[in-house]
Amino acid sequence: MILEQKKNAFVALGDFIRQFATEDFEYNNDVLKNEEFFSNFAMIIEQAQNHNGWFTKDQVVFALNSWSNALTQTNLNQWLSNYNLNVEPLKTVGLILAGNIPMVGFHDVISVLISGNKALIKTSSNDQLIIPFLLKYLVAVEPEFESRIGFTKQGFENFDAVIATGSNNTARYFEYYFGKVPNIIRKNRNSVAVLTGNESKEELQALGRDIFTFYGLGCRSISKLFVPTDYNFTAFFEAMYEYSEVIKYERYANNYDYNKAVYLMSNFKILDNGFLTIREDTSYASPISSVFYEFYDNENQLMKKLENDHEKIQCVVSNLPIENKIAFGETQNPQLWDYADGIDTMKFLLSL
Repeated sequence: MILEQKKNAFVALGDFIRQFATEDFEYNNDVLKNEEFFSNFAMIIEQAQNHNGWFTKDQVVFALNSWSNALTQTNLNQWLSNYNLNVEPLKTVGLILAGNIPMVGFHDVISVLISGNKALIKTSSNDQLIIPFLLKYLVAVEPEFESRIGFTKQGFENFDAVIATGSNNTARYFEYYFGKVPNIIRKNRNSVAVLTGNESKEELQALGRDIFTFYGLGCRSISKLFVPTDYNFTAFFEAMYEYSEVIKYERYANNYDYNKAVYLMSNFKILDNGFLTIREDTSYASPISSVFYEFYDNENQLMKKLENDHEKIQCVVSNLPIENKIAFGETQNPQLWDYADGIDTMKFLLSL
């Protein structure tokens, strides 16, 4: 396949997804194959929550909106302009996808296909509906993709490379089983915000999106705050109030009640606003409905700590001059060229 074929197919996919980028789906007569796929995908979105209770409609729609913004001609051109795509490796790449948030493994899938390789996909048990359906649409738009997409529910056979995403525990197994082939193996990572106390109300409200989107389940969700020693959390909690509706979702509320009870029984000192608890802790990974914080008194020492812990950190949000920092409110809207763990997936795939 030539590159233009692939780009055109993914632009068409972006146009299809864009119809579902708001809670009120909007049928577009100009979208290819729409009569065949529109109603069925609307049902898939409804079924997703029955399959995984964390995949509420608003969270799935948020993910679809992010992908509709990413899959445009302009973004595809900018992303792919950095690579030589004249030769297709046509290697079979096993993909073990995570399922903590909707479509979390989709970037790996499209990277394999656009790089001119074949994707052998093992979906997560928590996310088995959306990605397979969208790939079915992609094949309908560009039939040459059909021979390059496969699924497996068991192990991999006849593969040339692997991209696997899991926990620190599963990563050990991945390294054992796939260590003899080219691989990218991803482990647990968390995201942090470095505050100075000078953030505006709007910036703190945007930080709330980074915390509450996907209920804090993503590696790009802010789970830890670094704050100055004399930091006053009043403005932070006032800004978080915009997201108070989250407590109305039963699964989130159950986690909030449980984790708060554990903290209180353990005599942890916490701050609580009725739907979010924060407590001082040096760890990066906080439970659902909770965010950890840690004080700092020297910015340079903090920068060294972040650098030393870079393998534990996915994103850093701040107004300070931190390398590769992300703006408040933007952690859940990565660009096509924003690679997980800072590893250039396309470069890896094109080297096979």
